[in-house]
Amino acid sequence: MKVKVLCRNPDDYVRETTRDIQRVPRNYDPTLHPFEVPREYTRALNATKLERVFAKPFVASLDGHRDGISCITKHAKSLSTIISGACDGEVKVWNLPRQECLRTVQAHEGFVRGICSRFCGTSFFTVGDDKTIKQWNWEAPGYGVREEPINTILGKAVFTGIDHHQREGTFVTCGQTVDIWDEQRSSPIRSFSWGVDSFSCVRYNPVETELLASCASDRSVVLYDTRESAPLRKVIMQLRSNTLCWNPMEAYYFTCANEDYNLYTYDIRHLDVPVTVHMDHVSAVLDVDYSPTGREFVSASFDKTIRIFPKDKGHSREVYHTKRMQHVICVRWSADNKYVLSGSDEMNIRLWKANASEKLGLLSAREKAATHYNKKLIEKFQHHPQVRRIARHRHLPGDILKQKRELREMREAQRRKEQNVRKHSKPGSVPLLTEKEKHVVAVVE
Repeated sequence: MKVKVLCRNPDDYVRETTRDIQRVPRNYDPTLHPFEVPREYTRALNATKLERVFAKPFVASLDGHRDGISCITKHAKSLSTIISGACDGEVKVWNLPRQECLRTVQAHEGFVRGICSRFCGTSFFTVGDDKTIKQWNWEAPGYGVREEPINTILGKAVFTGIDHHQREGTFVTCGQTVDIWDEQRSSPIRSFSWGVDSFSCVRYNPVETELLASCASDRSVVLYDTRESAPLRKVIMQLRSNTLCWNPMEAYYFTCANEDYNLYTYDIRHLDVPVTVHMDHVSAVLDVDYSPTGREFVSASFDKTIRIFPKDKGHSREVYHTKRMQHVICVRWSADNKYVLSGSDEMNIRLWKANASEKLGLLSAREKAATHYNKKLIEKFQHHPQVRRIARHRHLPGDILKQKRELREMREAQRRKEQNVRKHSKPGSVPLLTEKEKHVVAVVE
């Protein structure tokens, strides 16, 4: 005789504690779930709405400077330490978790034009309007000991930028020329010039550490190799570039911030045409910095906003602004890829989340799983009109909206004019330039 008995295991449906969620049995047979895609679409729509609801990027504001912030740099080894320089010559060392100033140094007379950290994190260098390069110890002096630089070098002209080598005891400065210095010498070991009055920025390549790039006053971006005796190549653009930044993961890409409201990503192997033109700012772009992953970069602009761009997209995915924030002069991406730092005219350093809706602090396993599931749902339905509209929507100040509208009308008028010229041009005439080719005037080798 055969007997069938129903058996229920209490572990499958009884909660361990009263705070646990009730366990619901579910059959995953797809034939029993004919409306799976509509349900997933609804969840993706709700996840997109919640992402915008929880998008609160502002974290903290660091007060203490008595003049506008001119430059910011990160510690080479510590995530929690940054240095900022102001227009009154003052340099401050900050602790980010505690949001407090650790040290204040009156480093220069006039503007602090540039700061860089030594690759080992034991000291940092500053340059200013008083034509000096100063090296400072990271550790504060003892009680009653006067703050003095480790080393001071007096130059012949004003230095406008500085950057340190990633592995060796050399650094580079720019001003009237691009000079390479040894830390043990008081005169440059090599100088580069290419018929340019002055340079505004110079950067070492973090991957190919012998490569340099600089922005010059004649609207050019110049490439150098420290193993060569002369500069390599020069790209002359329509307007002047204020600064540039190398991609930390792909050695041949760099992005420069231009006066024509755009950013340009170049491949050093093909400098005739920029790889991508990043357009969204409505005023001159003053600074740019890549994320440590090399997938995105952040830009600071005279239009009082900072924007985050994917490296291969022409438009920004995020824009940050506040009512009090004025012209943003400098910006940096933290080494842990979680935060963005910005320094502006009204003497404040602001800390922002790189992902506006990300929850800070420790997450439980259930929160991590829900976050990952919602992210994948949004990716799956990202091209649906409703999801795309909600995900792309950003509140902007009225002035920026008005300027964006004017720029759009100007571009449309220019496009119509070019179409008319192309329509009435004779066969065999000189073809019009493409949108990317317009921005490069010449490439000089």
